[in-house]
Amino acid sequence: MLNQHKILRVLQFISFLEQEPSKTVAQLASLLDTTERTVYRYLDLVKECGFDLQRDKINRFLIVNDRSNGVRFTPEEADYLKQLVLTSGRKSKLKDAVLSKIYLSSDTSIVAGHLIHVKNGKIVEKLSMAIANKEQAVLKKYQSINSETISDRVVEPFGFTDNYCTVMAFEPASLKNKMYNIDRIASVEFNNQSCLFESDYEQQIPDAFGFAFSGEKFPVQLDLPLKQYLLLKNDYPMTAPHFKFNAKKDMYELNIEVNDLAPIERFLKGME
Repeated sequence: MLNQHKILRVLQFISFLEQEPSKTVAQLASLLDTTERTVYRYLDLVKECGFDLQRDKINRFLIVNDRSNGVRFTPEEADYLKQLVLTSGRKSKLKDAVLSKIYLSSDTSIVAGHLIHVKNGKIVEKLSMAIANKEQAVLKKYQSINSETISDRVVEPFGFTDNYCTVMAFEPASLKNKMYNIDRIASVEFNNQSCLFESDYEQQIPDAFGFAFSGEKFPVQLDLPLKQYLLLKNDYPMTAPHFKFNAKKDMYELNIEVNDLAPIERFLKGME
């Protein structure tokens, strides 16, 4: 996990360099919240990778963005990166946080100009550090839909869902395994406390709407017209495999089991 985020941090660095105006080493260090020494290492790396890195007379750096000169990958690498990015989900916070422009050796071009979501990028990075170091983290001003409260949560994070929308963690205060939405975390801090409940961790398997299993599953069967089908699939891409088109009805049938009925109820209410 930690090595993966080091790679993604470099991609974020590349994204900053591709955005005008040119930037000094000090500015880049500030943007990445790192040292100037690390920035110099990254500059050497991007040059070795084939990026057209330019430096002006006052030592400001910029990557000249020429699509025809993009980094080339083997077919195997291209296929891997396609799967990594294209299956991560439209709302993947990891993708929002770091990926800007990657050029593949195939005909498909992916991630052409995604904006960097700085807040979520830093949150994912800090949570990854907590996981790697097996230490507790404080989720500052977490906005809970269930309790309708905003409060700090001390947790022991141990993993992310596939698209990095949520972090899986054990909450010592309630002695429960929970999932926390990355969007609803204002920031992450450390309390210098090692994890104490590792034996109680349970992998959370979210449903298509992102809710963890809490002891009961609910079957859902819906017939949706084209518009509602497209809207639901757009908001919750993981529901797509559970749809089947019924030509006789001219409707899209959803058959799925969920861990919480709230998302589907909110969706249907919004369609009224």
